[in-house]
Amino acid sequence: MAFFAKLKDKLKGVREKWSGGISKLFSAKNFDSDFWDSLEAQLIAGDTGLDFTEEIIDFLKAEAKSKNIKTPGELKNIFVEKITGELNSVPGMGKSFELKKTPLILLMIGVNGSGKTTSAGKLATLYKNQNKKVIMAAADTFRAAAVEQLKIWGERSGVRVIAQGQGSDPAAVAFDAWKAAESSKADVLIVDTAGRLHDKHNLMEELKKIHRVLSREAGADRIETVLVLDAVLGQNSVVQAETFNNIIPVSSIILTKYDNTAKGGVVLSIAKKLKVPVRYIGLGEGADDLNNFDPAEFAAALLELETEK
Repeated sequence: MAFFAKLKDKLKGVREKWSGGISKLFSAKNFDSDFWDSLEAQLIAGDTGLDFTEEIIDFLKAEAKSKNIKTPGELKNIFVEKITGELNSVPGMGKSFELKKTPLILLMIGVNGSGKTTSAGKLATLYKNQNKKVIMAAADTFRAAAVEQLKIWGERSGVRVIAQGQGSDPAAVAFDAWKAAESSKADVLIVDTAGRLHDKHNLMEELKKIHRVLSREAGADRIETVLVLDAVLGQNSVVQAETFNNIIPVSSIILTKYDNTAKGGVVLSIAKKLKVPVRYIGLGEGADDLNNFDPAEFAAALLELETEK
């Protein structure tokens, strides 16, 4: 199913709870203070962020004045173009990871329950379906269930999983996995790490150690630090991202559970505040429900517009 068609189906809840209200505002007959106040309230309620909300409102007011636009409906496409432009201004937004230097290392990080291990498995499946050689590392050694979950994904997709016993050094697992990926000439190494609260110093130090070991052995230029965020958390996801980014520079984001959120503006807030690309968006539990994030089709699907594709 095309990304736009899948979005239209999966984002019904988001439209009804958030963007549907925005879309209705643009059907108003004329501009008045209520229109602008309501649009501002809807954007803020959807976790677009205060600063970016004010920027959008000021931009639309200026466009309406300079182009002598008389009705809100005439601004709808301009609003979508503004959103799309902001997202596309972030290098790498919606793009697949480039395999310039293989094995590429995808270091998966995030808090408990964000969907990190599942995203690792989905990425492995995606690359395997592209006939790429993939190895996964079970560097979440705190939870036996996490190792088993990753092994299940490995069995499903035919991907080798490097693991050690529960309680072993996660950095050692990552080291062994890198050596296996290097010697077998793998295209991609996906390292699944333990979910950790972003305010726990000792766990963050452990994450830094994993990154340090991989950087030393493989070179930092082949590592993509992939932060997996739960879209349902809204602005809390942005706070998490800022905190993780202060520990290890985050280079990419996967936004999961987007089909379950009522606050669709979080992706805009991430783009505006962090300037980190959202490469994939999760729209369900299936192996094929991890999709490249397409800014234009995303904005159109939210407001139920048609695209040129």
